[in-house]
Amino acid sequence: MQPNNCVEICGGWITVDPRCYRMAILLWPMDLFERHRQTLIDKEAPLAARMRPRTLDQYVGQDAIVGPGRLLRRAIQADQLSSLLFYGPPGTGKTTLARVIANTTQAHFIAINAVLSGVKEIRGAIATAQDRRGQQGQRTILFVDEVHRFNKAQQDALLPWVENGTVILIGATTENPYFEVNKALVSRSRVFQLKPLTAADLQVVLDHALNDAERGYGNRDIVIDKDAANHLTNVANGDARALLNALELAVETTKSNDNSQIRITLPVAEESIQQRAVLYDKEGDAHFDTISAFIKSMRGSDPDATLYWLARMVYAGEDPRFIFRRMLIFAGEDVGLAEPQAVTVVNSCAQAYDRVGLPEGRYPLAQAALYLANCPKSNSVMGFFDALAAVEKEQEAEVPNPMKDGNRDSKEFGHGKGYLYPHAYRDHWVEQQYLPTSLQGQVFYQPSGQGYEATIQQQVARRREAQLAALVNREEGHTGLTFGPTDPAQEQWLQRATGQLGEQLGGVRDRIFQTLNPQRHHLILDLNARSGLLTWEAVRQVPEGGVCSRVVDPQDYEALTEQAAMLPELSRPQLFLGELSAALENWPEIRFDGIVGRNSLTREMAALLVERLAEKGQIVVWEQVRSQRLYALLNPDKLKPKLFKQLTQAEESLHSDLDVTELTNWFPPTMVVKIEPVTLQRELSLTPQLIDRWFAPTSTYYTRLEQTLTPAAADTVRQQFVQQLSNQTVYWTTEAVLIHARFKAK
Repeated sequence: MQPNNCVEICGGWITVDPRCYRMAILLWPMDLFERHRQTLIDKEAPLAARMRPRTLDQYVGQDAIVGPGRLLRRAIQADQLSSLLFYGPPGTGKTTLARVIANTTQAHFIAINAVLSGVKEIRGAIATAQDRRGQQGQRTILFVDEVHRFNKAQQDALLPWVENGTVILIGATTENPYFEVNKALVSRSRVFQLKPLTAADLQVVLDHALNDAERGYGNRDIVIDKDAANHLTNVANGDARALLNALELAVETTKSNDNSQIRITLPVAEESIQQRAVLYDKEGDAHFDTISAFIKSMRGSDPDATLYWLARMVYAGEDPRFIFRRMLIFAGEDVGLAEPQAVTVVNSCAQAYDRVGLPEGRYPLAQAALYLANCPKSNSVMGFFDALAAVEKEQEAEVPNPMKDGNRDSKEFGHGKGYLYPHAYRDHWVEQQYLPTSLQGQVFYQPSGQGYEATIQQQVARRREAQLAALVNREEGHTGLTFGPTDPAQEQWLQRATGQLGEQLGGVRDRIFQTLNPQRHHLILDLNARSGLLTWEAVRQVPEGGVCSRVVDPQDYEALTEQAAMLPELSRPQLFLGELSAALENWPEIRFDGIVGRNSLTREMAALLVERLAEKGQIVVWEQVRSQRLYALLNPDKLKPKLFKQLTQAEESLHSDLDVTELTNWFPPTMVVKIEPVTLQRELSLTPQLIDRWFAPTSTYYTRLEQTLTPAAADTVRQQFVQQLSNQTVYWTTEAVLIHARFKAK
């Protein structure tokens, strides 16, 4: 009932009688004042706080974890979150993503900051979560910002409630959670690493802030010069908060011109973000030329030129961290083992710079440059790239048997047999070969005569001579292939088992995924799931990503759907029955990191796939080029030449072998396509039942024979199959190619 002389405002009663002001205070709900306070805070908040995205569609960057089709995006949209840890540098969107989840979920959301909170706040949150769960059946999400700031006791206080599901924990941290967060919490959470935003992402953030009339500067006439915008996005270094803070400072401290327009120029941008733009030309040639002159001066051991070019870069406003990065590379590439402490010294100077900052940080910067300029020089570490080239040419080189791990297979296969333990010999060294057989005697490391490296040059040379002598004098031994189980029955079973079709298909699957090498957050498309050979492996390898599978056969689709139902909803592959074009239309926003398939690629399909491949995505498909011919299993001398020729022609007309030379033309010139031929061979037992199926009146094979041969000739061929091949074991051979396509590096 409405009190006398009162009116309702914002859910509360306020008196119109001045004598009843105490009544007004009693009747006004306290959350009204709280809402008013929050409104003022939101209105007066910094631009970076006002511009926080509220929905997933507004969220910028981090496509690897919240892009279309990714596991985390699906979990947020389906409101099926488990405990999460967001790890990344400042300004990458960790807290923002948590707030997006808060705006999306139906669960009760509690946010605390580990810097300001302790066990008391944790207990309060747990009590609230228990009440919500018991009274309303509502879950509670507990967001802990800066979770690494909690000490061990505080983190332990969270553990039992996370473990029993009382709260779903979302933690945000700038420190590596595997070192700074309780291991038990980490093991019960999915860890998502957020990367610094790209320049393109920051430009989107900048545009939103300038165009948003409600929270940004959309209602003000602001013009920002292109070089000023580029400077802000570059110096922000992937931090959206730093970018927006700089923009806000620039706008609020710049006076309007006569047209009421605020113009942000490069000098204003420099002042706003407290770093000058590098004074290099537009194309960046001076930038690269100057750092090149600096490096060449150090390589030439000229300390005066080194200091000059260093000063040029510092004066131009070059980031000292960039210079330190190049000096660390130089210490490994150009100094190397001539002075093994070079990397340590330069890294220590870089850490000292981070600790003291500018302007005093110029001292360790100059110290590192002078140190490198005066160091002895050696580029012997470049031998690594000679070794890398050898690996590319010798991909099949096997690990020598003495070098193999003898802990697992020494008894059955003799792995590790013949290894000489160096510590059992004088000077803890013995002459034995460690390289693969095809590379024995190969030299990659050429020690120089400079500095410390000169002291080991003679030692390396003497030991190589001893190794070569041992190589020449030793007797050729076994390669380990003759070792195996001594039980003949077991040996026979192993040979038969490894020749089965299932094992062969498993090998095909493994080759595809070894080539693709997907990351956990990737999105993968299976071109034709069939029985799920590639789909289920993809589901296993991309737990934080997603799998989309096209199915052609309705029976396969039904079987896969039943199998997928046994998985948690968020882990299930997205299945589509029908043509590829329709399937891709069903997933319009998704760009795939990996596309896999087996005997399903066509020229038309390749063009569609390229359009839906992510920038760094890969297509890895296995295509059968030529299948086994049945006539090749027969002894042709047992048939008349004319009949055998007719049989050959009839069977060849059944096959449409893939032209390998045309495969690269299926992809545009913007792609690198590698085609690796593979020959597969397995043992097959030709039972009478199998031969009967080949020659059944309804079989495709026999139907094609009847079109070319007379019934009598076809029957003669069948009799030859029965006489020559019944109950025989043959080698069934197929030829295939592994196609690996990706975009050329820009």
